[in-house]
Amino acid sequence: MTAAALQVTTRPDRPLSGDPQPPHRLHPSLYVAELVGTLLLVALGLSTIIALWGTGGPFASLPLAPGTRRFLNGLLFGSTGAALAYSPLGRVSDCHINPAMTFAFWLEGRLRWRDASCYVAAQLLGGALGAVCLLAWGQTGASLHWGATVPARQLPLLYAIAGEVVSTFLLVALIFISASNRRSQPFTPLVTPPLFAILSWCEGPVSGASANPARSFGPELVGWMWSDWWVYWLGPLIGAALAVAFVRYEVLGPHRPFQARLFHFGHHGGTMRKQSGS
Repeated sequence: MTAAALQVTTRPDRPLSGDPQPPHRLHPSLYVAELVGTLLLVALGLSTIIALWGTGGPFASLPLAPGTRRFLNGLLFGSTGAALAYSPLGRVSDCHINPAMTFAFWLEGRLRWRDASCYVAAQLLGGALGAVCLLAWGQTGASLHWGATVPARQLPLLYAIAGEVVSTFLLVALIFISASNRRSQPFTPLVTPPLFAILSWCEGPVSGASANPARSFGPELVGWMWSDWWVYWLGPLIGAALAVAFVRYEVLGPHRPFQARLFHFGHHGGTMRKQSGS
């Protein structure tokens, strides 16, 4: 074995820093964690929406104004994502649980294309399986189309696209800014509850404030609702790309994350195993 080959095999495997070793290595444990995390986000997060809005839902009869109800369901959905980021699943893969977030970290060079592609595939499968779990809600879930995101019919479709762009831009930019500052790193996952509460309150009626293609994909698949599905890919991917450009050009100063993480910074995640050297 040459000295160069020995150096490659002995370097630490850091896929969430954009440095997998060997460079072609895949990380199945990370992908499984993303699958399970996205499954839980969709199953639990959308269950809160069905419970609040679905016909016959346990909290549908609460005397809440529509704006207040949207604020509450956004807060609960965002809290589900934050809890997953803090959880042991987050320690393994960081629980991006969102193709737009993974796309942003890939653009920033913190994730190689092999890992990023497998992350997205796992997230979509997790979103689909999570939506299958929502079938347990029966007619209550069906009355809300299993929590599907749908553009406002009374507005031009461009409004929904713009809403998804802005929602995802804010999500990625705020997480990158928080994750790049050592003082705010421990609180990075806490960005999502208030952000989604505000987005659901003010932007929800326009596009549903998804900002997550996997979250939208699951209910689309289960309810077979493919009209305007591309809005929930185009908007989030553009928003994520704009957020990366915003951070890269240091509009508000240097805020580039050094790892593809929201929490558990510096943890080895699911990469501690014997190196093969091949």
